[in-house]
Amino acid sequence: MDASKRRRGIYLLPNLLTTGCLFFGFFAIISAFNGDFRNAALAIFIAMVFDGLDGRVARMTNTQSDFGVQFDSIADMVSFGVGPALVAWIWALSGTASLPGPLAKLGLLIAFVYAACAALRLARFNTQVGMADKRYFQGLPSPAAAGVVAGLIWVGDHLGISDGSAMIASGVIVLTAGLLMVSRLRYYSFKEVDFRYRVPFFTMVVVLLALAFLLIHPPTVLFAGFFIYMLSGPALTWHQRRRRVREGRSG
Repeated sequence: MDASKRRRGIYLLPNLLTTGCLFFGFFAIISAFNGDFRNAALAIFIAMVFDGLDGRVARMTNTQSDFGVQFDSIADMVSFGVGPALVAWIWALSGTASLPGPLAKLGLLIAFVYAACAALRLARFNTQVGMADKRYFQGLPSPAAAGVVAGLIWVGDHLGISDGSAMIASGVIVLTAGLLMVSRLRYYSFKEVDFRYRVPFFTMVVVLLALAFLLIHPPTVLFAGFFIYMLSGPALTWHQRRRRVREGRSG
């Protein structure tokens, strides 16, 4: 039989991890429809773990493939695009239905803008593979945007916040995270961090403190961490542009 006509298979391990990411994104949506917002937010964070593992495992085992890249994007769209948008809408944004006139559809519009921005962000990322500076992401990565939204929902659900303040906070953060995904702001990718080499002792202390705080109150720490990362993009871009202006003047 001609080798070109042989049935081509797929790599099991990395695609199995991607399937795990897809499953927990789907589970987050189902949990939200059942009113279990804590598990919905937690499922999004678990999906992030699987999303981080599949690419690394594929590179470590030399099992990268075009199929894996496309499957990963589809899973990301469900887990970090449609999933957070629907969970946020069910948790608080659907409350805009009680508002008068055109404002009644505001929550639905915000949720859709977030999902659409996630799709555009993923499509742009796929077209820039191999061309962009690996040290930085252009725009807020979709898992980080999902982390901000899921963290807010987990904190709000833990504190029992479900009134108008939750609707306003979720509307602002969901819309901001969505627009930042399609922005041209630069975010540090951490891809150059190599855990095989030595690091300063102070770095280990910071990591241990972060783990300690995470164990004390996971929703607050996760939300704060992703929220700070979301704000780091505008700060990093402003700093780099200011430095280039100073260098241009000095030159």
